[in-house]
Amino acid sequence: MATDAQINANRENAQRSTGPRTEGGKTNSSLNAVRTGLTGRTVLLPGDDVEAYERHIASLEAQYSPATDAERLLVQSIADTEWRIARIPSLEAGIYALGRMELAAQFESTDESLRNALIDAKTFLVYQRPLNNLTVQENRLRRQREKDLAQLKQLQEERLAARKQRFEKAVTSYYRHRVQDKVFDFGAIGFEFSENEFLKEIATWNPVRRGRENCFLKEEERLAQTMSQSPDRPLPSKAA
Repeated sequence: MATDAQINANRENAQRSTGPRTEGGKTNSSLNAVRTGLTGRTVLLPGDDVEAYERHIASLEAQYSPATDAERLLVQSIADTEWRIARIPSLEAGIYALGRMELAAQFESTDESLRNALIDAKTFLVYQRPLNNLTVQENRLRRQREKDLAQLKQLQEERLAARKQRFEKAVTSYYRHRVQDKVFDFGAIGFEFSENEFLKEIATWNPVRRGRENCFLKEEERLAQTMSQSPDRPLPSKAA
């Protein structure tokens, strides 16, 4: 339990820790928002347009069509990163606008043709650290975006390749069932594919592909007949 002396000391410290009091200190404190807006976990700043942010996310989801939780997380990360990158020019302009407000009086007697350039130069010198920080953060954010895009592309390629493999196996099985007038169980493949998808794919098969499948079915039928006549004879292995 804290003693009376500790409580009084904490109160005195709190009175002394009231934030920056000088104009320079307040300005530097306000620039913390620049760092927070680019590196912090909170994506939106108080002045950000929430609806525009939501439209931005919806646009990227429509562009990349994430189908799994991992893909959706990456699209969200890409959206947030791009939002931060897009903020950088306005932050930079804001710093220079702030410099014009604070430093203009120093150049009142300067020739008009040089005045704006000198104010900008002075602003850069005064706010060089936060301006350089914007460049550093922009480069970091762009690298993060490229990393997320590469990972998203890899995940989607792997997912589509796996789906293609499952589809090829399923459509072949469907074709064989249909040729033999058997009922194909769509539930066995989790209803992932429709009969219409199978019919469209089979319509693209050339005679060679159809002939190969038909030959396999004939061979399978011949072997079945042989086994029925000689049940003790082992059935030769045949790849599907």
